[in-house]
Amino acid sequence: MNIRRSIPPYKPSPEKSIELRDCGDAACDIEWLSSLQHETDTDDVMKFTQFALDQGWGDGLPLIPPTELRVREFLNANNRFADEIICHLPPSNSACTVEKIAINAVMAGAPAESLPLIIASLEGMADPNFELFGLNATTAPVVPLTLVNGPIRNELNIPYKHGCLGGHASMSVAIGRAIRLIIRNVGGQLAGVTSETTFGTPGRVGGIMFGEWEEESPWAPFAERRGIEGNAVSVYGTMGTQNILDTTSNRPFDFLEMMGKSLAYIGCNGFSPAMPYAEMMIAINPVHAKILHKAIPKFEDIQEILWRHASQDATYLTEKHREQLEAQNRVINGKVFVTVEPKDFLVICCGGTGGLHSTGFHSFGSCITQTRKILPGPNQA
Repeated sequence: MNIRRSIPPYKPSPEKSIELRDCGDAACDIEWLSSLQHETDTDDVMKFTQFALDQGWGDGLPLIPPTELRVREFLNANNRFADEIICHLPPSNSACTVEKIAINAVMAGAPAESLPLIIASLEGMADPNFELFGLNATTAPVVPLTLVNGPIRNELNIPYKHGCLGGHASMSVAIGRAIRLIIRNVGGQLAGVTSETTFGTPGRVGGIMFGEWEEESPWAPFAERRGIEGNAVSVYGTMGTQNILDTTSNRPFDFLEMMGKSLAYIGCNGFSPAMPYAEMMIAINPVHAKILHKAIPKFEDIQEILWRHASQDATYLTEKHREQLEAQNRVINGKVFVTVEPKDFLVICCGGTGGLHSTGFHSFGSCITQTRKILPGPNQA
């Protein structure tokens, strides 16, 4: 799918000796790039964007032509073999090679330095417990959320402060878009064809990618709580964002009560009999997080309080819903909870210091969050 322009074969610059792992020491005498190439005499972005749409590769936004030169430079910056298979992505179950990742990342405008993060994200999504097939094929408007931990947040300018979920000018948008193009072009997720999504979501274009504000969080970083320190990504299947506004509460327990009750709307997947379990992610801003931690130092207690309030009386649901949930043993003391257990509440800290707001990320249900360490490429440690 990369584009071959009418240029001489790529050779390392004499001013800068480059070892290309995809070509070997003899420059491009050995050919590692295997994608179908198309001849063109133009590098015009808009002409290529229309060409890509006609071929079924585009997402509707302008695309950078993935010329052979650009793809090779992307690969060289990471010292990775082009034919290395990272994973297989459903619903097509096609092999996702480093070359395919590079092509889509170039089209999205993602920096070469983001490749290790993209690879870690895809490895997490490809884990059977993440259930990517269901996520990609479902009627729901679900999209993988990518949460970033570690110093790489600053190296790649992944937002985690004010406007971290949208509006902060950052290359993270291009990185998230690269992942979405890979899911589309390699995994084969096409609305109305392999995906029965009823409405879809804007997140299926640019993705949802942000970091945790570890420096201001009173809790250990999310990935560290899951056993991985340093640079890491966590992927979570979310239905989108839900703003929770609270301009009234001034006590920690009141904050948590409002958050929990706001998350418990009966049309979410967590209350559906079609989903035997669900996780629930909530982002708490640093101001509220510190207030909560001071009053409730044990993190598990915060999860339990949120869980207890994120519930509805079973009688509030329709009779048929209630009967099905009772058959699944999900009615506890007359209540239905958005997650089966308090531990399934995934609490993170990010966002601006204006307070007043928190954000809920309702889950698809069958996707179990995966966390992966971001590993540098060979000889890049």
